[in-house]
Order: sequence, then structure tokens, then C-alpha cells
Amino acid sequence: MRIASVGHAVFAAAMIGLGILGLVKGNFTPIWDPVPKGVPAREVLAYLCAFVSLAAGTGLLFQRTAAVAARALLGCLLLWLLLFRLPYLFPAPTVETSWSASSTAVMTAAAWVLYAWFASDRDIRRLRFATGDSGLRIARVLYGLALIPFGLAHFLYLQNTVSLVPRWLPWHLFWAYFTGFAFIAAGAAILIGVYPRLATALSAFEIGIFTLLVWVPVVVAGSKDTFQWGETIVSAALTAGAWMVADSYRGVPRLAAVKR
Repeated sequence: MRIASVGHAVFAAAMIGLGILGLVKGNFTPIWDPVPKGVPAREVLAYLCAFVSLAAGTGLLFQRTAAVAARALLGCLLLWLLLFRLPYLFPAPTVETSWSASSTAVMTAAAWVLYAWFASDRDIRRLRFATGDSGLRIARVLYGLALIPFGLAHFLYLQNTVSLVPRWLPWHLFWAYFTGFAFIAAGAAILIGVYPRLATALSAFEIGIFTLLVWVPVVVAGSKDTFQWGETIVSAALTAGAWMVADSYRGVPRLAAVKR
């Protein structure tokens, strides 16, 4: 086994879960959905995405296959981001396009961290810009950029955000505004290098709390809705992805004012 961090293990497990869910559903899981209806061989592509999730998640857990799995997963997620996320985000942004684009970007950043960690000597020689410290910087920038649409969506689609706040919590509107601002502040801090490790850790904590308070209770209650199960697994994967980006700051003081 080759486990670089707890976040790595949870991320790999989440990818395996998404793969299994995709094969059971015979459709795209939330990390890959939405995909335009007119895409050729759409059903085959859905199964392929499920297989990629399952194979990559499994491969990430073993030393001999970790580098190949990270490279393949990064390539697939980056291609997905460019083909099916960004083109639909800018012309007419909606809560669905903002969420899906940001989610894919977080997962891509996590895969990039793994690729930077596990890159073979050949990868380092041929793709030096994408490995090592350079690769980690790209992953961090991508993650920081992803947090900003997360935060903006809280304000642009305020009622949707408020509806997700657990009923037992007071001040629903306050939490909707606060969490949206927190995402934007964290993204900006990462991009400009001010307390980046702290900002990443806090954003991972925020995503994790969202998972625990919103989706885990639904699953624990015995929900058989595959959408809710998929959202729970994706939320766990986003938490792990954020955790891994935070892990990429190893050696940087938690309260360092500027990333070095």
C-alpha cells in the first residue's frame, strides 16, 4: 500500500464509491454529471466514467499503480473540466453549472496533488511543469479558483443555500451568507498567498461540516435515493480533495503570511 495521507485514503475510497455507484446506476454520478443529451455514445461514456472512478480509486491505494492511476485520473478530470464544465459555466452561469464546475475543479486539484507526489522519473523529465512544486502550485491555484464560484453561488442562489441549512440550526440566513463569504475569502487567500495553508484547512473543514450536517443524516436515516447517496460520496470526496490540497503545504507554517 502507498498511502500518503488520510486525505489520500479517503479520496481514493470516495472514487471507488463513485465508481460502484455509477456501475449500479448505469448513469453518470454527480462528479461527471451533467453531460449534454446529444453527446454520442452517452450511455457508454457513463459506464466508462464509472470504470475510471473505480479503477483510479483502487490504483491510488497501491504503490505500483499509484502514479499511473493519478496520471490517468488527472487527465480525465482535466479533460472533463475543459469539455463539459467551463464552456457551460461562462455563457449562462446557474447554480448547477457553478457547482459542477467548482466540484470538478476541486477533484482535479486533488488529482494533481497526487500526480505531483507520485510522478515517475519519466514524468518528471517530460512534464516538469506539472510535477513537484510546480505541479503543486498549479493544483493550489485551481483549488483557490474553485472556491470562489462556490461562495458566489451562496449569494446568487440564496434561497437554495438557505434550504440546505439544517432546521435545528438558528439564523439560517446568517449561515448562508457566512459560508459563502468564507469560501470566497479562502479562495482569495490561497490565490494571493496570504495564510494559504490555514485557508485551505478551514475550507476543507467547512466542506466536511457540510457533509456531516447535510448529507450524512440523510444516509443514516436510511435513504435509498441514489442521488442523495451520490451527493454524499461526492461531498466526502470534495472534503478529501480539499484535505489533500492542505496536505500539499507540508513544511509551510500554518500561520505563514505568504506562501513560500
